[in-house]
Amino acid sequence: MKKLMAICFAVAIMTCGIAVAQDTMKSDNMKSDNTKSDSGMSKKTSKVTGKISEDGKSFVGDSDSKTWTISNPDAVKGHEGHHVTLTAHVDADKSEVHVMSLKMAK
Repeated sequence: MKKLMAICFAVAIMTCGIAVAQDTMKSDNMKSDNTKSDSGMSKKTSKVTGKISEDGKSFVGDSDSKTWTISNPDAVKGHEGHHVTLTAHVDADKSEVHVMSLKMAK
């Protein structure tokens, strides 16, 4: 009986050690999400609400009326002139967004 308890205790300790090691690796990946890629775009996605231009090549944000160039206009095709919420990678230096997805705004 003591042998069984010792084995169960050892397995529990090993399981905790593995869980902690995996959690540490996850934290390291999250830290790198806030960095910029080689192209200058942030790897972190942002949600921005505004209107897509009639030609589908630019986006005007609601909060500050800033105009952003859409780096992948095919992603917004069919939504020209619509009020939308974009999930995008933002490059503030170039005033450019890379659209990952979009939803019609309310």
